[in-house]
Amino acid sequence: MTDLAGKRIVVGVCGGIAAYKAVEVCRRLVDAGAHVVPVMTKGAEHFIGRTTLSALCSEPVQMSLWDEESPIPHTKLGQGADL
Repeated sequence: MTDLAGKRIVVGVCGGIAAYKAVEVCRRLVDAGAHVVPVMTKGAEHFIGRTTLSALCSEPVQMSLWDEESPIPHTKLGQGADL
């Protein structure tokens, strides 16, 4: 496996039955030393809880790309991501 320590990885989760797998993916990335930034759609909340993903990643879950605090919020997530 590639060394993921210190890498910033954005994980997007949408509303499908496979959303539950995101929990395991995030756990493994965190265990490998990556900084995981979770992003979920409202539909994903039908399959996994926002609190679960947030606690696992030690990062608040982004639910919208249109944050009022940033002038260009929809590009902010990708700018600092390694993957």
